Amino acid sequence: MMVFDGHCDTILRCYQNGGGFRKNGGHLDLERMKRYGGWAQFFACFGEQSETPRKPLWQVFQEQVSIFRRQMEENADLIVHCRTAQEAEQARGEGRMAAFLSAEGAELLDCDLQKLELAYGWGLRAVNITWNHENALSGTNAENPGKGLTEQGKAFVARMQELGMLVDVSHLSDPGFWDVMALAKKPVFASHSNARALCAHKRNLTDAQFTAIIGNHGVAGLNMAADFLVEEPALPTLDTVVAHIEHWLSLGGGKNVSLGGDWDGIDKAPQEIRGIQDLELLAERLLRMNYPEQQVNDLFYNNLMRVVREVCTM
Repeated sequence: MMVFDGHCDTILRCYQNGGGFRKNGGHLDLERMKRYGGWAQFFACFGEQSETPRKPLWQVFQEQVSIFRRQMEENADLIVHCRTAQEAEQARGEGRMAAFLSAEGAELLDCDLQKLELAYGWGLRAVNITWNHENALSGTNAENPGKGLTEQGKAFVARMQELGMLVDVSHLSDPGFWDVMALAKKPVFASHSNARALCAHKRNLTDAQFTAIIGNHGVAGLNMAADFLVEEPALPTLDTVVAHIEHWLSLGGGKNVSLGGDWDGIDKAPQEIRGIQDLELLAERLLRMNYPEQQVNDLFYNNLMRVVREVCTM
């Protein structure tokens, strides 16, 4: 079984608590990832100004990129920083995992085109337009949710697609989402968002939004955060995750559902899910439900890799 997951906060975990990628007590580490036949992962940089008031977010971003690079060097026997699908496939052929770099919130780049291009040169291949705080590009699901992309935001999205970067719409306001879709000439990415029809959190995607992602040939990654799977006081289970998958498949999204666990960035996951080692339980459940093996492989690996192949060309 191969796995490609679209979002983890493991870099942030290392930034705040120390430790590394090879073995740790979080949701994800390389020792556990080795159990799968191939693994690719988007590692997100993240910072919130209130947590680092004496450091500009651009500095936080650079420090986290340094952590990522150091972990790639120290664990070169197991994982390699990749920029394209071809590099990821080469890594798999060598028996190594593929690491892609992302930024959760364009404020890490000061919403600046020159810094975007500089970060692209460092290997950044996906950017969330926003996190939870409104920025110069758009409002968010949590702050100024009625605000869509600004003119600066539209220029930023256009440049990302020109460069060959995944535009990540998770956390974005609803108007911002639709502005991105109107501009998009390549597939887009909702790295870690679930179905709003099943859990009415504004972080999740409406059916109309997911249908638009289907039309755009993009992907949406299943988030394992309890708050985005089921409304309180219920507790999510593996069946809850399956319900979100089945809902999206019912909309025709067989080629558009992927994984985006939000590993190391969530407090509560489904009861059976302690970390990435338990993803095999989800695969087994789907196969027992008579989902074709091809569909399971698409969800776990192929769909997201297809989008990376189409967008990140160099």
